[in-house]
Amino acid sequence: MARVNENVLQFGFDRYLHAVEEIAASGDWSRFADLFTEDATYCEHAYGDFEGREQIREWIVRTMTTYPGNEMVGFPPSWFVLDPPTNRVICDIRNIMRDPGDGSVHEASNITILTFDDAGNLVREEDIYNPQKFADMVREWSRVADAHGTLSPEGQRMLTALGG
Repeated sequence: MARVNENVLQFGFDRYLHAVEEIAASGDWSRFADLFTEDATYCEHAYGDFEGREQIREWIVRTMTTYPGNEMVGFPPSWFVLDPPTNRVICDIRNIMRDPGDGSVHEASNITILTFDDAGNLVREEDIYNPQKFADMVREWSRVADAHGTLSPEGQRMLTALGG
């Protein structure tokens, strides 16, 4: 893979962020897989590696259209670093839950490493995070949503299973 210049890397990252914002707003998570090249890899530390656009599509749709993924409304970066020698963008992505009914903000973050080809196309994504921090955040958000009558039946079942 050839080294990309900083402008191509920034363009690829901007395109990624814009698309994720649109996808999160629309709920059309199938489109997320289209951000990747046909032979891309998605490395997700809790779920495993997904090889190719269609495996990525199957996983992301299943994950983001069921609880708690379907309660997440935004994924903005809190910071990012462009690394042209490796064709990568390293960023901290905020995973923000919808307002549970009291105006409070509930989120957990992950480090994401995006690798682009020399044309600025996404060839790999790796997400690194602490699953326990995510579970704790979702449990607390669920408690607040339940107290305000905004927790879905799926969320109520999970909250009960987790010991409320």
